[in-house]
Amino acid sequence: MKLKDLFNIWLNKYAKLTIKLRTFITYQNIIEKHLVPILGEQDLETLNSSIIQEFILLKLEKGNLNNGKSLSYNSVNSIVSVLKQSLKLAYELELLPKDLTNKIKLPKLTEKKIEIFNSSEQQRLENYCLRKKANYIGIVLCLYTGIRIGELLALTWDDLNFEQKLLSINKNVCTIKLNNKHITHLDKPKTKSSIRIIPIPKQLIMYLKRIKKKSNSKYIITTRNNKMVSIRSYQRTYAQILTRLNLPYHNYHSLRHSFATRALEMGMDVRSLSEILGHKNVAITLNRYSHSLLEHKIEMMNKLGKELFQGSK
Repeated sequence: MKLKDLFNIWLNKYAKLTIKLRTFITYQNIIEKHLVPILGEQDLETLNSSIIQEFILLKLEKGNLNNGKSLSYNSVNSIVSVLKQSLKLAYELELLPKDLTNKIKLPKLTEKKIEIFNSSEQQRLENYCLRKKANYIGIVLCLYTGIRIGELLALTWDDLNFEQKLLSINKNVCTIKLNNKHITHLDKPKTKSSIRIIPIPKQLIMYLKRIKKKSNSKYIITTRNNKMVSIRSYQRTYAQILTRLNLPYHNYHSLRHSFATRALEMGMDVRSLSEILGHKNVAITLNRYSHSLLEHKIEMMNKLGKELFQGSK
């Protein structure tokens, strides 16, 4: 059996039954663009760990299909994940004499430096958004809740409890490429931990109430036709605002990072922050935002120092 046949069997007869449409299309693209062109004609009978490792190194060094340069760790990891799952199936179906997935080696992940807006930049961004168009409230909402752009654009007014000042995150918008067209797709959040309730500051509730009174749409962030705004469109709007304000460009996800950093700076405990962000566990939050705790550590150590010198008097 050729590897291209194995990929087809795994994707359409096994994986398809348990994954979401967005994930299915992602896997399909990985198979068509990365795996089949290089490994598709490889016979399962002659496949070995050396061939697999050479493929991974090739992708790491010049796997970018747009410019022939290196692929990011996360991109290669996604490709390897599909490869591993396919080979695991081959082993379980006794098409392979041994499990080759244990031999696959990936380099250590180096965390990218998290980009955030400093307090002054954030204040300028907030003030502008609150004074201008109603749709700009989404940027402020992300700065004060840490929700992702897909979660923001999926929000309806029914998700917001004005009395209790609570926001329910229970769905997500994503962009998928289907038949060479980009389509906005509404789905459930990726993980159980992403489904969550977030308290909203009372000051922000006041702004949202004013917008709700004038809105004819079920969506909090809406088009002129009262429909859902696409991710690409809102990202463009965000970028245009940064240009107008002469602020440094950070991608939209930086709003989430800025929220997390401000929350830690103000003394929010990590467990609460982790739950608000929808992380699977506290370790993810600690690893990602440990740099934000430095000032807090310094403050705590100085307090400890005061106790020491008071006791020695």
